[in-house]
Amino acid sequence: MSEQTIKQGANPLGTKPVSKLLAEFAIPSIIAMLVSALYNIVDQFFIGQYVGMLGNAATNVAFPLTISCTAISLMCGIGGAANFNLNMGRGNGQKAAAYAGNAISMCFITGLLLCAVTKLFLNPMMILFGATDQTLYYSLSYTGITSLGFPFLIFTTGGSALIRADGSPRFSMFCTLTGAIVNTVLDALFMTTFHMGIEGAAWATVTGQVVSAVLVAAYLTRFQTVRLCRTHFRPVAACWGNIAKLGMSPCINQLAMMVVQIVLNNVLKTYGARSEYGGDIPLACAGIISKVGMMFFSIVIGISQGMQPIVSFNYGAKQYRRVVEAVWKSIASATAISIVAFLCFQLFPRQIIGLFGEGSEEYFRFAERYFKIYMFFTFANQFQPIVANMFTSIGKATAGAFMSLTRQILFLLPLLVVLPRFFGLDGAMYAAPVADCVAFVIALGMLLRETYWLKTEAAKQPETGAAAD
Repeated sequence: MSEQTIKQGANPLGTKPVSKLLAEFAIPSIIAMLVSALYNIVDQFFIGQYVGMLGNAATNVAFPLTISCTAISLMCGIGGAANFNLNMGRGNGQKAAAYAGNAISMCFITGLLLCAVTKLFLNPMMILFGATDQTLYYSLSYTGITSLGFPFLIFTTGGSALIRADGSPRFSMFCTLTGAIVNTVLDALFMTTFHMGIEGAAWATVTGQVVSAVLVAAYLTRFQTVRLCRTHFRPVAACWGNIAKLGMSPCINQLAMMVVQIVLNNVLKTYGARSEYGGDIPLACAGIISKVGMMFFSIVIGISQGMQPIVSFNYGAKQYRRVVEAVWKSIASATAISIVAFLCFQLFPRQIIGLFGEGSEEYFRFAERYFKIYMFFTFANQFQPIVANMFTSIGKATAGAFMSLTRQILFLLPLLVVLPRFFGLDGAMYAAPVADCVAFVIALGMLLRETYWLKTEAAKQPETGAAAD
């Protein structure tokens, strides 16, 4: 067997029991995603304690750019990993290596471009994203520094997807975990000892991202299933196009979240100013709740990312029974997590908000109500991202992209524009559960249809003798 070709039977993705593979790939992915979300949570905690409500509001204003980094990294990483695993499943190691290398170079180049654009248009961006007169200074200070870390953040997140695709999910987790630990230690040091304020939180974040990126780069020199040569990193238009095609679904999902966040910030600022709460309280509360929600969503995304190499490889190898099993077991695991998150958000909203600093009684009253209403449909929010990633993993990019658009763009965005005109701040809060409900129905319908087709195709095939649960 050559270095660039691997036989299907030698790859555990095609033979090992699906439940064991999901645990092996999903658990490190979940931890890595949670740790990545902790970058924002830790900053939010220290900023809330040592800067205050306006600092929390400022990080919410900056949050769309963090989402854009995730969008780009998932497009490059998931798109590259899907192409990599599909080609490995088909036994084409040389082509798989080209996709892995191009995905890595794509991550870093797009990260540099985003950093440059942010630096050039920082002030108008912050105003567009919803900064008030009181929060603009903090927003500019925080984002001006964290934008320096965008190339490293995108490189780390995208590279981690390829490390998982290469069969090393634990090392992928280790890269992100190490950076988060560095960020946490430096947050405490810069803000409590050196009293650097919101700038200290920003520099801690960038330093942690650089450390993670160095670890990812070190792994690339010892890629396991194929050998990556310098030529594999040279940009090839066809590779970039196919990576973008299969990575478009998770990218669109994140970009949609970014657009919704920008619109939501402006809606809260505008209609909050007309309410008893003012413009800054809703903005600060929404920032905390968005990041807490990302903690839950990170678990779902981690399960989805752990599923991806299993589904892609087995679909490429035409082992459709294993594809169906992986998808439904991922749904079952994510559903259990979603129900727990729903109960926490409904039963303990005030306690969760209280972790991020003090505030007035109006602040806590609004936060508690916002939490309960906006996050009401959490128990079913797992379907849309997992179904979208399933279609991406099997090469059906159009269906994956459509699924990614449903919740955020097709439903939530119009509701955020329309409902507040009639119901004020309440309209902004009720828009989310309505959009979640409709997206769930569509995702379930598409999932049932696709798995029925896969089961039909699997029934036409003889048993392969692959390990089963």
